[in-house]
Amino acid sequence: MQYETLLVEVANKVATITLNRPGKKNAMSPRLHEEMTHALEALRYDDNVAVIVITGAGESFCAGMDLKEFFTDLKGKPAEYDRITRLAVEWRGRTLRYYPKPTIAMVNGFCFGGAFSIVEGCDLAIAAEEATFGLSEINFKLFPGGSVSKSLANLLRPRDALWYGMLGRPFDGRVAAQIGFVNIAVPLARLREETMTVAREIASKDPLALKATKEGYRFSLEMSWDASMSFTSAKEFELVARQNDAWRTEGIADFLKGEYKPGLESHDRKRA
Repeated sequence: MQYETLLVEVANKVATITLNRPGKKNAMSPRLHEEMTHALEALRYDDNVAVIVITGAGESFCAGMDLKEFFTDLKGKPAEYDRITRLAVEWRGRTLRYYPKPTIAMVNGFCFGGAFSIVEGCDLAIAAEEATFGLSEINFKLFPGGSVSKSLANLLRPRDALWYGMLGRPFDGRVAAQIGFVNIAVPLARLREETMTVAREIASKDPLALKATKEGYRFSLEMSWDASMSFTSAKEFELVARQNDAWRTEGIADFLKGEYKPGLESHDRKRA
């Protein structure tokens, strides 16, 4: 796949999508939203891809929206502004959140504003300790609106969300891990190695079980206890049908034979 604003690489069942506007700190332009929508749709059906990693070119992850191309150039074009806004919200929100394959944000540098929704939309996030995060909207008389407000509400404690949202102060990857915005922070020199190790480990798991894990979690957030129990029970029957009952006949059966310990290792790794 050839794009103007993205680089897409596939290796070892892991697709790395790199936001490729380094001269603009990988700020999200209308073209980038169009191309990311296309790339995620194509990779959804690529059997060679089990995990998606999203990162940025150069020294930035993403500086948020391209303020000129998005907010200024589209100001007098309401229909186009609405179209691009819908794409921008959709891929960072619903598409990533309910994507059938695991997604990981690899935050290598500046991560501001609208980029928070990329990180939050991904299932996992690993940041460089040196990365710089910030909600700078308040500094130019705006607020973290759109999908960013929802992203903050989904992931951060109220004190942290309002502290950074109202002050506009930057923070580094260590703090991002401390407040739970990312899973872990590692030195920049080890970021790609650590992220790919996690991505490859996830890629070795059963894809149907991974999809069910995501759906069981994501949809249960919106359900009552009884509805969640009913939904996950139905997902279990679906998994039995789609796997041909492999989680019982292989996963549990091989454990009972003493061939591996599921609390300490993966069945797929044992078979490899």
